[in-house]
Amino acid sequence: MKIMFVCHGNICRSPMAEFIMKKLVQEQNLESELVIASSATSTEEIGNPVYPPARRELAKHGISCDGKYAVQLKKWDYDKYDLFLVMDEHNLFNICRIFPSDPKHKVHKLLEYAGRSGSVADPWYTGDFETAYQDIYEGCCGLLKAIQKGNFS
Repeated sequence: MKIMFVCHGNICRSPMAEFIMKKLVQEQNLESELVIASSATSTEEIGNPVYPPARRELAKHGISCDGKYAVQLKKWDYDKYDLFLVMDEHNLFNICRIFPSDPKHKVHKLLEYAGRSGSVADPWYTGDFETAYQDIYEGCCGLLKAIQKGNFS
C-alpha cells in the first residue's frame, strides 16, 4: 500500500505525518508493506527542507526527517498512490484542483482516522507544533489500525 500525506507547503504537517507514520510502521515491522511519502498542493516551498520548528518537534519524539525536501503533488500521483491524507479543508480544496475527480475515493482528511471531523492544527499560524504533533500522531495511529484491519478507505 502507498500512502501520501498532503498539506499546503510540505514543510510542516505533511512531513511530520510522513515521519510519524514511518516510525509507527517500523515499530510494527510493516516497512515492506507500506510506502509512505508527503507532498504539497502549492509550489511555494518546493525544494525547501522541513521547517525547523517542525524538525525540532519530531526530534523531541525521537524522529528524524533528515533529507526531506518539499515536493509538489502531481496529477499522475493519483494512479501511483492508494491513499491521500490531507490535513484540513483548504488542502482538500486544493487537492481537488490537482485531481479533478476522485473516482476511487482515495482522498481523506487525516483526522477521519482519529474519529474526528476537524482539521490538524496548523502550526504555521499558531506556532504550536506540539498540538499539531498530537493531532497527527492520533490520526496516524488510527490510520495504522484501519490498515491492519483492512478498513482504510
